[in-house]
Amino acid sequence: MGNPVFAALYDRMVAVNERAGFDDRRAALLTGARGATLELGAGTGLNLRHYPAAVTELVLTEPDRHMARRLRDRVAEAGRAAEVVETPAERLPFEDARFDTAVVTLVLCTVDDPPRALAEIARVLRPGGRLLFLEHVRAPARPRLARWQDRLERPWGWVAGGCHPNRDTVAAVKASPLSVESAEPGEMPKTPPLVRPLVAGAAVRPGDDA
Repeated sequence: MGNPVFAALYDRMVAVNERAGFDDRRAALLTGARGATLELGAGTGLNLRHYPAAVTELVLTEPDRHMARRLRDRVAEAGRAAEVVETPAERLPFEDARFDTAVVTLVLCTVDDPPRALAEIARVLRPGGRLLFLEHVRAPARPRLARWQDRLERPWGWVAGGCHPNRDTVAAVKASPLSVESAEPGEMPKTPPLVRPLVAGAAVRPGDDA
């Protein structure tokens, strides 16, 4: 499973927008990570260096075996203890209430089944555990751009690793077992308008008495 060409080119493809400010957004998001932390769709490991000392355990999942190989290389280079597990977000091989924090960055646009992935995230989070998300999304207040996101969804996915640029990710999180704490709109730097609308936020798994 996977795309060796996309995996080989990924870091170079995103280098411009990472330098233009997206790397800073990753860093800001991950200041909220703590305890046992699960990152889904970790790709080549661009988040790795931003995890704070408050993260006591780090597990990274990645379904693409070619990406996972590069992810393991980056973990080894960083010298940080982290487990890499090759699995899709919809089928997490972890027990219930296993993690304090879950992280997705540019992931929910590519999963095959977002509701199932979010249900799995909620399942493996402890009560009170938080999902931190940083995702490009459907244009919330620009109907014309949203229509272009719909029209170009399929061809864009062919060249962008299965990305769906028109997903309303905040609505999907709200419809999941998680409760949205924050959702801050923004823009992806140095990217085509199709994938420029961005949201950063957090959602919590309610306590058992909620």
